Amino acid sequence: MNRFNLEANIDTVYRHDIQRDRRPLIGITGNYGDQTCKLGEGYYKKVADAGGTPVILPPTDDEDALLAALDHIDGLLLSGGADINPLYCGEEPCPNLGGINRERDLPELLLTRLAFNRQMPILGICRGIQTMAVALGGKVDQHISTSIKHSQEADRCEPTHTVTIDKDSTLYNIYSEPFYSPFIPVAPPYPETIAVNSFHHQAVSDAGPHFRVTARAKDGIVEAIESTEMKPFIGVQWHPECMVNEEDSMPLFRWLVSEAEAYRETQQLHDRILSLDTHCDTPMFFPQGVNFGTRDSKILVDLPKMTEGRLDATIMVCYLPQPKPDEVFAQNVTFDVAGPKSYADLIFDKIGQIVDDNNNRVALARTPADLLHNKCEGKKSIMLGIENGLALEGDLRNVRHFRKRGVVYITLCHNGDNDICDSARGTQTHGGVSDFGAKVISKMNELGLMVDLSHAAESSFYDALQISRLPIVCSHSSARALCDHPRNLTDDQMRALAQKGGVCQITLYNGFLVKDGEATILDAMAHLEHAIQVMGIDHVGLGTDFDGDGGIRGLADASELTLFTRQLLQRRYSETDIQKIWGGNFLRVMQQVQEFATK
Repeated sequence: MNRFNLEANIDTVYRHDIQRDRRPLIGITGNYGDQTCKLGEGYYKKVADAGGTPVILPPTDDEDALLAALDHIDGLLLSGGADINPLYCGEEPCPNLGGINRERDLPELLLTRLAFNRQMPILGICRGIQTMAVALGGKVDQHISTSIKHSQEADRCEPTHTVTIDKDSTLYNIYSEPFYSPFIPVAPPYPETIAVNSFHHQAVSDAGPHFRVTARAKDGIVEAIESTEMKPFIGVQWHPECMVNEEDSMPLFRWLVSEAEAYRETQQLHDRILSLDTHCDTPMFFPQGVNFGTRDSKILVDLPKMTEGRLDATIMVCYLPQPKPDEVFAQNVTFDVAGPKSYADLIFDKIGQIVDDNNNRVALARTPADLLHNKCEGKKSIMLGIENGLALEGDLRNVRHFRKRGVVYITLCHNGDNDICDSARGTQTHGGVSDFGAKVISKMNELGLMVDLSHAAESSFYDALQISRLPIVCSHSSARALCDHPRNLTDDQMRALAQKGGVCQITLYNGFLVKDGEATILDAMAHLEHAIQVMGIDHVGLGTDFDGDGGIRGLADASELTLFTRQLLQRRYSETDIQKIWGGNFLRVMQQVQEFATK
């Protein structure tokens, strides 16, 4: 083709399928100097070669512009450049500090934090790795002095020293998989040491709480970091965008574009589905004066975190602690109330106030139809639940009272037997469901309230299954076969629950996922897939127990819930099945229970 023939080039463009899928959009932070935003050609050329569409993000601290940029891009590349002002680390400048760039610092630190909160893939290069560390609680050595020269005068395409990569890291896999080195087949075992072209006098000295060091130079200088939470965040000190060889330059860019594509697919899926978390305990923090409308560090569920995690709705429960025999209820709660019913009413009043204060972004919901309506209106939804039938105060009339308030389920008990039934952590007071409890279950059926058997003893569970004319739910429980805890469901319980049409919502409480040690998102997925194997895809879901001690590495708060969806996509679940897991099964039961009450 004649490069100077514009019409011929236009024809070539239109020969491509204009309906093809959009390539992942990668935002690259631009350098700044002499009142000019500029960028080394290697960054955008490598992104394009890797299958992405590069766009330059100029250094602006305009909040609306930053958020709008993040709304449109699928991945973030933090480019190299000048030193970061040490005041952002709470430090004074050392004599060897290089030039700082006031135009870049704040915008890039903000971008990094905001992208991190959205679980957006991030690749940091040179200054970029340092930006990642500083933005998320780490530290940077203002001037390194070691036995290896890290600031070379050689051409930037020339590798000048080596780094050793941890074999248990994502970075190692990136550089070892044939997918990333298509032209130079490498037979295992793959090399742990690669030659790089670092050009720097600063380096990460402390990766911070969210990252771990995955590569070092021979003198111990940090050369790479990545997420400790199984998230798509990697920073390297060298300059792959300047390297010439395919096997040296392309792996990280292909990784970024691949992760950006997965991020975009996840976001688009959440546009189409309705996501519901069936159990959160955020009202437990109301006495601390939380602000649900802002990103409040005291709670795991608030509007910004719901937005970042693409969570459409949550069932926010009023938790009532079960008093011991020698206690009265008021001893266990902060608010001055007459009793359990008054306490529940107070909590629901406060939830109502939260909704009123943020009515342009959130609304209450009582039915599945309300949830869909609110999503169409661009609003998050809060449903109401009660955790512990103690709230009824032994009066059957209070079932109707709470149904009128909009409560969608009542967890019959908590950690201790009450007048309704025995608890999994109780003393078998009734040998299952009490006579009063049987009347409560029947009344709940009659009025359209779901019966929740999380926390119940096995005897109570089987009694309730027999008493209820409708399916029951376990709003936040996991699999006893994988973690032997009395709060978890046995396989027999799961099968019985499914046979009755009910659902088990896997929870994120560490002690219900693993017997010893720290649970991660992979443990939650193992419990979910075990439940699917036992019960079938139509009887499972997610009830996080956020703010009730729920939250694990990889799913630590509501902002990280898209990572759950990514796990489902990676495991090749269909969109239909993902919708079932993300609340569809639970809402089917809710619909059935509520329709029964109208007959």
